[in-house]
Amino acid sequence: MAQRTDIERTLGNWLEPGRFKDYGPNGLQVEGRDEIGRIVCGVTASLALIDAAIAARADAILVHHGLFWRGQDGRVTGWMKQRLARLLAADISLFAYHLPLDAHAELGNNAQLGLRLGWQADARFGEQELGFAGALPAGQQDLTLLQGHVQAVLGRAPTVLAGDGRPLRLVAWCTGGAQGYFEAAIAAGADVFLTGELSEPQAHIAAETGVAFIAAGHHATERYGVQALGERLAAELGLQQQFIDIANPA
Repeated sequence: MAQRTDIERTLGNWLEPGRFKDYGPNGLQVEGRDEIGRIVCGVTASLALIDAAIAARADAILVHHGLFWRGQDGRVTGWMKQRLARLLAADISLFAYHLPLDAHAELGNNAQLGLRLGWQADARFGEQELGFAGALPAGQQDLTLLQGHVQAVLGRAPTVLAGDGRPLRLVAWCTGGAQGYFEAAIAAGADVFLTGELSEPQAHIAAETGVAFIAAGHHATERYGVQALGERLAAELGLQQQFIDIANPA
Protein backbone atom coordinates (compact mmCIF):
# COMPACT_ATOMS: atom_id res chain seq x y z
CA MET A 1 0.00 0.00 0.00
CA ALA A 2 1.06 3.59 -0.60
CA GLN A 3 -0.43 6.95 0.21
CA ARG A 4 -2.08 8.77 -2.68
CA THR A 5 0.06 11.81 -1.92
CA ASP A 6 3.24 9.71 -2.15
CA ILE A 7 2.19 8.39 -5.55
CA GLU A 8 1.53 11.88 -6.87
CA ARG A 9 4.85 13.12 -5.48
CA THR A 10 6.77 10.23 -7.02
CA LEU A 11 5.18 10.65 -10.44
CA GLY A 12 5.76 14.39 -10.29
CA ASN A 13 9.43 13.93 -9.46
CA TRP A 14 9.91 11.57 -12.39
CA LEU A 15 7.87 13.39 -15.05
CA GLU A 16 8.36 17.05 -13.99
CA PRO A 17 4.98 18.29 -15.30
CA GLY A 18 5.79 21.90 -14.39
CA ARG A 19 8.27 21.99 -17.27
CA PHE A 20 5.54 21.66 -19.89
CA LYS A 21 2.94 23.91 -21.43
CA ASP A 22 0.13 21.40 -21.88
CA TYR A 23 -3.48 21.14 -23.03
CA GLY A 24 -4.84 20.11 -19.64
CA PRO A 25 -3.84 19.45 -16.02
CA ASN A 26 -1.19 16.85 -15.28
CA GLY A 27 -1.17 14.87 -12.05
CA LEU A 28 -4.11 13.98 -9.82
CA GLN A 29 -7.33 14.79 -11.70
CA VAL A 30 -9.84 13.00 -9.47
CA GLU A 31 -9.19 12.38 -5.77
CA GLY A 32 -10.12 8.97 -4.39
CA ARG A 33 -9.19 7.03 -1.27
CA ASP A 34 -6.05 7.91 0.67
CA GLU A 35 -4.39 4.48 0.52
CA ILE A 36 -3.67 2.78 -2.79
CA GLY A 37 -2.63 -0.83 -3.23
CA ARG A 38 -3.72 -1.65 -6.76
CA ILE A 39 -3.45 0.59 -9.80
CA VAL A 40 -4.81 0.09 -13.32
CA CYS A 41 -3.02 1.74 -16.24
CA GLY A 42 -4.50 2.59 -19.62
CA VAL A 43 -4.17 5.04 -22.49
CA THR A 44 -7.39 7.03 -22.01
CA ALA A 45 -9.75 7.60 -19.09
CA SER A 46 -12.73 6.26 -21.03
CA LEU A 47 -15.84 4.83 -19.41
CA ALA A 48 -14.76 1.38 -20.59
CA LEU A 49 -11.40 1.70 -18.82
CA ILE A 50 -13.02 3.05 -15.65
CA ASP A 51 -15.50 0.15 -15.57
CA ALA A 52 -12.67 -2.33 -16.17
CA ALA A 53 -10.67 -0.79 -13.33
CA ILE A 54 -13.66 -1.04 -10.99
CA ALA A 55 -14.07 -4.71 -11.94
CA ALA A 56 -10.35 -5.22 -11.22
CA ARG A 57 -10.83 -3.64 -7.76
CA ALA A 58 -8.37 -0.86 -8.50
CA ASP A 59 -7.73 1.93 -6.02
CA ALA A 60 -6.37 4.27 -8.72
CA ILE A 61 -6.14 4.65 -12.49
CA LEU A 62 -3.09 6.01 -14.31
CA VAL A 63 -3.57 7.25 -17.89
CA HIS A 64 -1.99 9.32 -20.65
CA HIS A 65 -5.25 10.99 -21.73
CA GLY A 66 -7.19 12.31 -18.74
CA LEU A 67 -10.65 13.84 -18.41
CA PHE A 68 -9.99 17.56 -18.60
CA TRP A 69 -8.75 19.52 -21.62
CA ARG A 70 -8.39 23.14 -22.58
CA GLY A 71 -11.48 24.39 -24.38
CA GLN A 72 -14.04 22.26 -22.56
CA ASP A 73 -17.07 24.21 -21.35
CA GLY A 74 -16.78 22.84 -17.80
CA ARG A 75 -20.26 21.36 -17.44
CA VAL A 76 -20.52 17.92 -15.83
CA THR A 77 -23.12 16.40 -18.14
CA GLY A 78 -23.40 13.45 -20.51
CA TRP A 79 -20.23 11.38 -20.92
CA MET A 80 -18.33 13.51 -18.41
CA LYS A 81 -20.98 12.95 -15.75
CA GLN A 82 -20.92 9.20 -16.38
CA ARG A 83 -17.14 8.94 -16.04
CA LEU A 84 -16.94 11.13 -12.95
CA ALA A 85 -19.91 9.43 -11.31
CA ARG A 86 -18.25 6.02 -11.67
CA LEU A 87 -14.92 7.25 -10.27
CA LEU A 88 -16.48 9.06 -7.33
CA ALA A 89 -18.86 6.24 -6.44
CA ALA A 90 -15.95 3.77 -6.40
CA ASP A 91 -13.63 6.23 -4.58
CA ILE A 92 -10.96 5.70 -7.27
CA SER A 93 -8.23 8.27 -7.93
CA LEU A 94 -7.36 9.27 -11.49
CA PHE A 95 -3.81 10.32 -12.38
CA ALA A 96 -3.12 11.64 -15.88
CA TYR A 97 0.13 12.73 -17.55
CA HIS A 98 0.03 13.99 -21.12
CA LEU A 99 3.07 15.77 -22.61
CA PRO A 100 5.32 14.88 -19.65
CA LEU A 101 4.73 11.21 -20.45
CA ASP A 102 5.39 11.75 -24.16
CA ALA A 103 8.72 13.41 -23.42
CA HIS A 104 10.32 11.30 -20.68
CA ALA A 105 13.66 9.99 -21.94
CA GLU A 106 13.19 6.47 -20.53
CA LEU A 107 9.55 5.85 -19.55
CA GLY A 108 7.84 8.09 -22.10
CA ASN A 109 5.75 7.16 -25.12
CA ASN A 110 8.43 8.16 -27.62
CA ALA A 111 11.21 6.37 -25.76
CA GLN A 112 9.17 3.20 -25.30
CA LEU A 113 7.94 3.16 -28.91
CA GLY A 114 11.52 3.60 -30.10
CA LEU A 115 12.60 0.71 -27.86
CA ARG A 116 10.04 -1.62 -29.43
CA LEU A 117 10.89 -0.55 -32.98
CA GLY A 118 14.63 -0.83 -32.37
CA TRP A 119 15.33 2.90 -32.65
CA GLN A 120 17.82 4.82 -30.53
CA ALA A 121 17.17 8.55 -30.13
CA ASP A 122 20.26 10.67 -30.76
CA ALA A 123 18.48 14.04 -30.89
CA ARG A 124 15.30 15.85 -29.89
CA PHE A 125 13.35 18.31 -32.02
CA GLY A 126 10.16 20.33 -32.24
CA GLU A 127 8.19 22.42 -29.77
CA GLN A 128 9.16 21.55 -26.17
CA GLU A 129 11.57 19.00 -27.71
CA LEU A 130 8.89 16.33 -27.75
CA GLY A 131 10.13 14.75 -31.00
CA PHE A 132 12.84 12.06 -31.08
CA ALA A 133 15.24 11.31 -33.96
CA GLY A 134 17.91 8.75 -34.67
CA ALA A 135 19.56 6.52 -37.27
CA LEU A 136 17.49 3.68 -38.71
CA PRO A 137 18.91 0.16 -38.35
CA ALA A 138 20.24 -1.34 -41.59
CA GLY A 139 17.27 -3.66 -42.08
CA GLN A 140 14.76 -0.80 -41.95
CA GLN A 141 16.23 1.65 -44.47
CA ASP A 142 13.81 0.61 -47.22
CA LEU A 143 10.28 2.01 -46.87
CA THR A 144 8.56 -1.28 -47.68
CA LEU A 145 10.62 -3.11 -45.05
CA LEU A 146 10.05 -0.31 -42.54
CA GLN A 147 6.30 -0.36 -43.15
CA GLY A 148 6.19 -4.11 -42.57
CA HIS A 149 8.25 -3.80 -39.39
CA VAL A 150 5.98 -1.09 -37.96
CA GLN A 151 2.90 -3.14 -38.80
CA ALA A 152 4.32 -6.27 -37.17
CA VAL A 153 5.30 -4.45 -33.96
CA LEU A 154 2.12 -2.41 -33.53
CA GLY A 155 -0.35 -4.96 -34.86
CA ARG A 156 -2.05 -2.67 -37.36
CA ALA A 157 -1.42 -1.47 -40.89
CA PRO A 158 -0.04 2.09 -40.99
CA THR A 159 -0.92 4.73 -43.55
CA VAL A 160 2.20 5.57 -45.56
CA LEU A 161 3.13 8.54 -47.76
CA ALA A 162 6.09 7.41 -49.83
CA GLY A 163 8.00 10.64 -50.39
CA ASP A 164 10.54 10.46 -53.21
CA GLY A 165 11.87 6.97 -52.58
CA ARG A 166 15.20 8.04 -51.10
CA PRO A 167 17.16 5.67 -48.83
CA LEU A 168 15.92 6.07 -45.27
CA ARG A 169 18.76 6.83 -42.91
CA LEU A 170 17.33 9.21 -40.27
CA VAL A 171 13.94 8.54 -38.68
CA ALA A 172 12.07 11.10 -36.60
CA TRP A 173 9.09 10.16 -34.49
CA CYS A 174 6.55 11.65 -32.09
CA THR A 175 3.62 9.56 -30.89
CA GLY A 176 -0.07 10.41 -30.98
CA GLY A 177 -1.45 13.44 -32.79
CA ALA A 178 1.90 14.99 -33.72
CA GLN A 179 1.36 15.36 -37.47
CA GLY A 180 2.06 19.07 -36.99
CA TYR A 181 5.68 18.15 -36.13
CA PHE A 182 6.32 16.95 -39.70
CA GLU A 183 7.95 20.19 -40.83
CA ALA A 184 10.17 20.27 -37.73
CA ALA A 185 11.20 16.69 -38.46
CA ILE A 186 12.11 17.66 -42.02
CA ALA A 187 14.15 20.59 -40.71
CA ALA A 188 15.94 18.15 -38.40
CA GLY A 189 17.06 16.15 -41.46
CA ALA A 190 14.63 13.24 -41.29
CA ASP A 191 14.13 10.96 -44.28
CA VAL A 192 10.96 9.53 -42.73
CA PHE A 193 8.66 10.72 -39.94
CA LEU A 194 6.38 8.50 -37.89
CA THR A 195 3.49 9.66 -35.72
CA GLY A 196 -0.02 8.49 -34.90
CA GLU A 197 -2.24 10.54 -37.17
CA LEU A 198 -2.37 12.05 -40.66
CA SER A 199 -4.06 15.31 -41.61
CA GLU A 200 -4.64 16.78 -45.06
CA PRO A 201 -1.55 19.05 -45.28
CA GLN A 202 0.98 16.27 -44.69
CA ALA A 203 0.19 14.54 -48.00
CA HIS A 204 1.24 17.66 -49.88
CA ILE A 205 4.31 18.27 -47.72
CA ALA A 206 5.52 14.70 -48.24
CA ALA A 207 5.07 14.99 -52.00
CA GLU A 208 6.81 18.37 -52.18
CA THR A 209 9.76 17.61 -49.87
CA GLY A 210 10.28 13.93 -50.65
CA VAL A 211 10.25 12.95 -46.95
CA ALA A 212 8.19 9.85 -46.20
CA PHE A 213 5.41 9.96 -43.58
CA ILE A 214 3.98 7.07 -41.56
CA ALA A 215 0.74 7.40 -39.57
CA ALA A 216 0.73 4.33 -37.33
CA GLY A 217 -2.27 5.09 -35.09
CA HIS A 218 -2.73 7.51 -32.20
CA HIS A 219 -3.70 4.81 -29.73
CA ALA A 220 -1.31 2.22 -31.16
CA THR A 221 1.73 4.47 -30.74
CA GLU A 222 0.80 5.56 -27.21
CA ARG A 223 0.21 2.24 -25.42
CA TYR A 224 3.72 1.78 -24.11
CA GLY A 225 4.69 4.75 -21.97
CA VAL A 226 1.93 4.29 -19.41
CA GLN A 227 2.80 0.60 -19.16
CA ALA A 228 6.44 1.37 -18.40
CA LEU A 229 5.44 4.10 -15.96
CA GLY A 230 2.98 1.84 -14.14
CA GLU A 231 5.52 -0.97 -13.87
CA ARG A 232 8.18 1.37 -12.47
CA LEU A 233 5.70 2.90 -10.02
CA ALA A 234 4.58 -0.51 -8.79
CA ALA A 235 8.18 -1.62 -8.26
CA GLU A 236 9.12 1.60 -6.47
CA LEU A 237 6.16 1.74 -4.08
CA GLY A 238 5.19 -1.91 -3.68
CA LEU A 239 1.92 -1.71 -5.61
CA GLN A 240 0.00 -4.19 -7.70
CA GLN A 241 -0.53 -2.89 -11.22
CA GLN A 242 -2.31 -4.01 -14.38
CA PHE A 243 -2.37 -2.52 -17.88
CA ILE A 244 -5.78 -2.73 -19.55
CA ASP A 245 -5.83 -2.01 -23.28
CA ILE A 246 -9.16 -0.65 -24.50
CA ALA A 247 -9.11 -1.10 -28.29
CA ASN A 248 -9.33 2.09 -30.34
CA PRO A 249 -9.18 2.28 -34.17
CA ALA A 250 -7.86 5.85 -34.15
